[in-house]
Amino acid sequence: MLKIRLSVWLAIAFCSTSLKGSSASSRSRPPHVVFILADDMGWNDVGFHGSDQIPTPNIDALAFNGLILNQHYAPALCTPSRAALLTGKYPIHTGMQHLVILESEPWGLGLKEKLLPEMLSQAGYRSHAVGKWHLGFYRKEYTPTFRGFDSHFGYWQGFHDYYNHSVRATYEPYDGYDMRRGLEVDWSVMGKYSTDIFTQEAVKIVEDHDSSSPLLLYLAHLAPHTGNMRDPFQAPDDVVAKFSHIRDPERRTYAAMVSKLDESVGEVVAALRRKHMLENSVIVFMSDNGAPTHGIHSNRGSNFPCRGIKNSAWEGGNRVAAAVWSPLIKKPKRVANQMMHMVDWLPTFYSLAGFNSTDLNVDGVDMWEALSEDKPSPRKEILYNIDDVGNPYAAIRRGDWKYVSGSATGDRNNGWYGESGSDSRIGYHPEDVLMSKAGVAISAFVIKQQIQHKIRTESRANSVLDEEEEAPPRLLDSEEMLRLRRQAVVECGVSNATDTADCNPQESPCLFNIRQDPCEKVNLASLNKMILLNLEERVRRFRSTMLKARNVPSDVTADPGLWNNTWSCWQDEMESQNLLIFRDLPGTLAAFLYTTLAFLVIVILLVFYPKLIPSASIEP
Repeated sequence: MLKIRLSVWLAIAFCSTSLKGSSASSRSRPPHVVFILADDMGWNDVGFHGSDQIPTPNIDALAFNGLILNQHYAPALCTPSRAALLTGKYPIHTGMQHLVILESEPWGLGLKEKLLPEMLSQAGYRSHAVGKWHLGFYRKEYTPTFRGFDSHFGYWQGFHDYYNHSVRATYEPYDGYDMRRGLEVDWSVMGKYSTDIFTQEAVKIVEDHDSSSPLLLYLAHLAPHTGNMRDPFQAPDDVVAKFSHIRDPERRTYAAMVSKLDESVGEVVAALRRKHMLENSVIVFMSDNGAPTHGIHSNRGSNFPCRGIKNSAWEGGNRVAAAVWSPLIKKPKRVANQMMHMVDWLPTFYSLAGFNSTDLNVDGVDMWEALSEDKPSPRKEILYNIDDVGNPYAAIRRGDWKYVSGSATGDRNNGWYGESGSDSRIGYHPEDVLMSKAGVAISAFVIKQQIQHKIRTESRANSVLDEEEEAPPRLLDSEEMLRLRRQAVVECGVSNATDTADCNPQESPCLFNIRQDPCEKVNLASLNKMILLNLEERVRRFRSTMLKARNVPSDVTADPGLWNNTWSCWQDEMESQNLLIFRDLPGTLAAFLYTTLAFLVIVILLVFYPKLIPSASIEP
């Protein structure tokens, strides 16, 4: 019955899609790049890693038809992770290694850094950013459209309310609206769910794109990051109701947030198919870091069975759920265990655009040959991070060996957290993956390629076939999907009863064999002192190249109450009003002077110009 349903569905889908274009002509051009970035999604919160609890059929369709990137690493926090993606550099080499940009802090990713969209523009790419930025906005020069993107629709901060799009500062009493189209405040989406409006914007970008030129679409979702602390878990009620099997009400809503994110992936892939752009696209889905199972901005995500959470040096904070699909992958439908880091995407895309990635002064390496052809990774080590501010820590992996010294959060976040997601009542349903929007779009594309291959083959019946022509792709089936899913599950490799008390990285460095012990349960430092010393030397070398962290203290003049209740490029606004003199004053003094000045202005207006005072408030 499943095969019949699928065949009928694909026949309808295929009949609505012409045999327009050829793979040969499309692949002679740089590919379209679609990078979908989830925010704070747990390692175990995708179906392809073995969890039954939260179905992600569209994301799974990308993973099973393409590559499951099972050794993909990223910095453990939002700002450093995005900086690494867009620069190709470790955060220590951009000064972005310490924490994140808080709401009222006047700093950002250095303006001397050349970002991915600027580099790809040399190959004719049109670049569009949708969703979260979190790389600075106190001056307009730090915002997306001044950093190489042709457009941006989204928010500048690290999070906002899913419906009213306001941001309540984490540690200060500031509250303001944050939704922009370019530099302009966009009030039109007030009350609309963030995941939906970002999806609609991404789909529109695809639909309006002139596909004769390559596209870079950077879709950085809010989901499943929490909203403001007063109402952190937000999703449509009808979607939440689908997860009644989850007892924890917060995780139940988190599951709905992930489900809406999965729907978004399906909509974008379907739009690419309708536009005939799948033929020459690279689609990446991944999380920016591990989930914060507990603590500040906890979303109840699960990094099971990995150790640690977001903002930790453990695998749970840095080893992220990731997948890539493209018809350009020569050996798809596999679990890719090549070691890879977020910084590698920039040189990889740069190379796919037709340039020589070795010309770049970056930490990343071109991974395409390793990914596409299943060759060994050119990367032999990964620097998790070095941060000497606050709670100092450092972590590095070289080959199978991982070194951890110190802890970003002290005694917290060093354990194993999150749900296994295994639930026999729910089970896993491959047919849902095949019938998802992404699954149908990719299957329709595969059938199209098979038909084109058959036509070419028959037209050459009386001649010698081109030996270099590759065999057509094949359709994914349920058995293959379940096999890949089993391969992608992380097995701890040691007993859960193993004593781990000997590992306290705040007292002395720890050493783990990640291949044998991916859950970091057995500290081998005392048994492998030479390896420990070698890794300490690698950390020292990296530290010698480290830039000073760019972080600066909060600026009271960022208060949205001063700027029409919106988060704005406040230092530009101040400069335009000749008020920049207040910037360097202590916060309380500046606030007092601002209040006094505002009071005097109001008094003068009331006394001398009473008719200028409006009698009613103006709605935005």
